[in-house]
Amino acid sequence: MTTDGQIVFIVDDDERIREALSELLAAHGMRAVAFGSAGDYIRADKPDVPACLILDIELPDINGLDLQRQIAEGDHPPIVFLTGHGDIPSSVRAIKHGAVDFLTKPFSDADLMAAIHAAIAQDRVQRSERAELGVLKQRYLELTPREREVLPLVVSGLLNKQAAAELGISEVTLEIHRRNVMQKMVAASLADPVRIAERLGIPITHSRRAGGN
Repeated sequence: MTTDGQIVFIVDDDERIREALSELLAAHGMRAVAFGSAGDYIRADKPDVPACLILDIELPDINGLDLQRQIAEGDHPPIVFLTGHGDIPSSVRAIKHGAVDFLTKPFSDADLMAAIHAAIAQDRVQRSERAELGVLKQRYLELTPREREVLPLVVSGLLNKQAAAELGISEVTLEIHRRNVMQKMVAASLADPVRIAERLGIPITHSRRAGGN
């Protein structure tokens, strides 16, 4: 039975390899889509599901390692390299840039399937993290300009009196904005805004100084 909700992309210029890999994956209940070149893979519409990219090094239009570099800035599936032309520098470069594994032909079915399962599991985690980040960004956009000024001050550890003075507002007004920030960002504890600011890359330019609340 085919496993729904995940897919394995195969990019290899050898039709026999593509067919063999597709049959192997089908036998393990996994959906596979194969391409003969990097260009075909890049141009193809891809379902928004957890995935793995099985990638050959030597392709007719581009080196697999160069393709890895080109797509690194986007949201691409974790890569498992398969190659008959492997060498230590290539494997080191591949792993350094995030490849899950680097297998040299001939390889065992067990090793390949283990790498594929690891890659798909990694993609699930990455997708979950991206989804969480997307939610945080949306919540941040819903803050008022003043509330966006309050957030880094809250995270910095400034006392209400200090943060209010920094913004030129009263402590009461500061506390109202602070409460709104906590509610809109769904922050349950004082530690949550710190984590949120880190995830959103909000710079913290102030630090707590001596003074009373």
